[in-house]
Amino acid sequence: MTMTTADAEKILSANFAPWVLELGLRVEALGDDRATLRLPWSDRLAREGGALSGQALMAAADTTTVIAVSAARGGFVPMTTVQQSTSFQRAVTGADVLVTAVLTKLGRRMAFADVAIRVEPSGDLAAQASTVYALLG
Repeated sequence: MTMTTADAEKILSANFAPWVLELGLRVEALGDDRATLRLPWSDRLAREGGALSGQALMAAADTTTVIAVSAARGGFVPMTTVQQSTSFQRAVTGADVLVTAVLTKLGRRMAFADVAIRVEPSGDLAAQASTVYALLG
């Protein structure tokens, strides 16, 4: 069964901490091995100098990976981040970002993903991450 964006939005609202929900992430697209979420620009998420904070981008990458794993498995299962490595390539100012997590391996107990964080609407790469998750259920 293919997960819909509405299903993924329900996973977001039911399984993430209030501060993650306050990021305003929205599910844009899903595939069998991927998910794309939009992190809307907010002055509240900007750091000194007006650029989107790295913490917000890393939380968005982490959250997007959970949605990608959920889409691949056909629903949410408990999981936890084992590792996340993020490289920042350009500042994001005054623009939304699209965060796409693509699973590179999905096993019974572990999941691996590459995450691209792109500035909207230019598509310029702002950051990239690799993530590893332990699947608990």
